[in-house]
Amino acid sequence: MIELFEALRDFLETGGWVLTAIAWLIFFMWLLILERVFYFFTGHKALVKSLVEAWNAREDKASWNAEQIRQAMVSRASLQLKFSIPIIQAMVALCPLLGLLGTVTGMIQVFDVMSISGGGNARSMAAGVSQATIPTMAGMVGALSGVFASTWLTRKVKTERMHIEDILEMQRPV
Repeated sequence: MIELFEALRDFLETGGWVLTAIAWLIFFMWLLILERVFYFFTGHKALVKSLVEAWNAREDKASWNAEQIRQAMVSRASLQLKFSIPIIQAMVALCPLLGLLGTVTGMIQVFDVMSISGGGNARSMAAGVSQATIPTMAGMVGALSGVFASTWLTRKVKTERMHIEDILEMQRPV
């Protein structure tokens, strides 16, 4: 276990401070993704049940006012479904940008070494090159994993919203 933490620490040091920022960003992004997944499989069912109970408790289900109330109920449920998805999408977009920042800071380090020691010392430039490539790779991996999860969550929100509309529509008299 200690070797794992040492390897992780060495990896983060190789990528510089930008890799640490990317790691924290990916951690919080996946925390939000897992919260949404957990909500879909637990809390959302209770919300749908309470909406159906509230709709069934109404006497008037056919008037214009009832239709507006039904649409408001669906909209409130939709807001709860979409709660942190825009934040997740922003974090997905931020991952490759931070990777690019890591590339720039690594290349600055390479140019700094080249200005001091000349272009012939490949060993001294290796640290800057790895600091330039590792954050780029980490940013792309984080963005790709986040894109798949974000797409699934967005699709799940659409289907759940349609499901709520269908359930409340079936409860309405013709």
